[in-house]
Amino acid sequence: MPNTGTKQRILDSSVLLFNREGLANVRLQQIADETGISVGNLAYHFKNKEAIVTAVYESLFEELKQILSTYLSHPSLNDFDDQLRRYYSFFRKYRFYLIDLFEIERSFPDIIAQWHEFVAKMILQIRRRIDYSVNRGIFIPEPTKGLYDTLSDNIWMTITFWIPQQVLKGLPLDENSFKSALWTQFQPYFTDKGWAEYLDTIAPIEIDRGK
Repeated sequence: MPNTGTKQRILDSSVLLFNREGLANVRLQQIADETGISVGNLAYHFKNKEAIVTAVYESLFEELKQILSTYLSHPSLNDFDDQLRRYYSFFRKYRFYLIDLFEIERSFPDIIAQWHEFVAKMILQIRRRIDYSVNRGIFIPEPTKGLYDTLSDNIWMTITFWIPQQVLKGLPLDENSFKSALWTQFQPYFTDKGWAEYLDTIAPIEIDRGK
């Protein structure tokens, strides 16, 4: 397909500009300039900005679907650590989404409906991961009813909002800090076996990245 390269460059330029300028502030001329093509050439591939936004979100949701597909690819804490790495890259790449949340909700209701479906899947997957960890003996049984549901929500919120929070505070973004913010929420629920696995597999990786 001869146009695939140009279309992808348009989408990559759009994501870059949406992150830098905000979705509502980006014009077609800017996207064309960033891509290095004419507005007419851009219009050949996408009839308007709404079509570009829709295509960007199709790519976004496909990437998120791939991240979710890595769930329990192998039975260890490393499995989740690897998924966290993917989440960090994803939310850093598409950080405009949360900054422009209300604009998208108002103008693209279908996109928001899809996002809500993925949110539900993310939280359910986290909850099932906790249950699996309890069954493996690396998490303690739920201390009080509903606590692990709350923990699942808190983990999801950290995964989703850690990067924009850092941006708002003017703090640097780095994968190690992102992961530490998540692992510290799990640590109070480790059993001795869980701590041993964490110290043997995850902690050395975090220390090495922190150098």
